[in-house]
Amino acid sequence: MNIAPFQTIGSARPGRWLITCDHATNRVPPEIGPDLGIAPEDMNRHIAYDVGALGVSRALSRHLDSPMIHTDFSRLVIDPNRGEQDPTLVMKLYDGTIIPANRHADDAEAERRLDLFHRPYHQAYEALCARRDDTVICSVHSFTPQLRGRPRRPWQIGILSAYDKRLTAPLIDALKLSDTLQHEAEKLGERLCIGDNEPYDGHLPGDAIDTHALRHGRLNVLIELRSDLIETPDQQEHWAALLAPILTQTLDATGL
Repeated sequence: MNIAPFQTIGSARPGRWLITCDHATNRVPPEIGPDLGIAPEDMNRHIAYDVGALGVSRALSRHLDSPMIHTDFSRLVIDPNRGEQDPTLVMKLYDGTIIPANRHADDAEAERRLDLFHRPYHQAYEALCARRDDTVICSVHSFTPQLRGRPRRPWQIGILSAYDKRLTAPLIDALKLSDTLQHEAEKLGERLCIGDNEPYDGHLPGDAIDTHALRHGRLNVLIELRSDLIETPDQQEHWAALLAPILTQTLDATGL
């Protein structure tokens, strides 16, 4: 039995937020094969999905009384946060790991995966966005603390954005000024470090935020959480509970 490539939760919730999780699971659908030809430990790394992001998304959706949508296929099958013309749509090499099942994936195979997984997700995503005129998109991701052969990343949270800073700029300020987050960093033996378009640049033409937010003028924010902070269900609930009031207060303060 085929499984839908996405799931929605709380679609009847009244809040204006839409929580999205583009890289929620490491599932390899049967249409692709039993696996992608890489070791199980690689399938459990950040290259296959965003560790902890799904649990945070679910909890945020509940705290904000708003719907959410998430994919249910590995980003290595096809990346739903990439535009259809993006050369990294079907990754053949990621953070030192070759993906054998993708090595010979040609344009026809990419088109098949678009039809099976990528496009159905984005069609459902847009339908949820359109449920009300003032939808605010909050896209939840996680990043690995350290890429192979690279320095350790200092940020606990990254806020990514393109040219629309209406929500992201005040949110970054609010996060930096949060006594609660300062205390969290101190418990880790760290200084609070909020990334502004770190550890990644916040705009890829054709990506999910570009497609569903920027092109429609919708308020949006993409949150990156360091994955070692959200590995367990308790940690995921904890960080969602920390972030939800800051998101709410920041949105209210914009008056938008």
